[in-house]
Amino acid sequence: MIERITHTGKLWRWSGSSGGSWHFLTIDGEAGEALSGTALMRRMEKTLGGFGSLKVSATIGDSQFRTSLFPSKELGWLLPVKASVRKAEGIGEGDSVAVTLEV
Repeated sequence: MIERITHTGKLWRWSGSSGGSWHFLTIDGEAGEALSGTALMRRMEKTLGGFGSLKVSATIGDSQFRTSLFPSKELGWLLPVKASVRKAEGIGEGDSVAVTLEV
């Protein structure tokens, strides 16, 4: 069964010590709780991904892409948003972004 979750949050950038950076959307609140419930079920089924990740199909605007969500004890779930999606949708760091996730 496919679970559909919608969420809106601010896009933020993480910079690594090697000089690279990644853009993320934090999935928290009610949407984050739903994802945690799904992760618990997947853990019990032994189908949870590496590092506790969840494979998803994400849609931002007209862009649909497959990726993994990563859990963060401090923030909730982290959705990486690659450059091609940011460019196609005209979004950048600090922008409010609506996403639909299919888990």
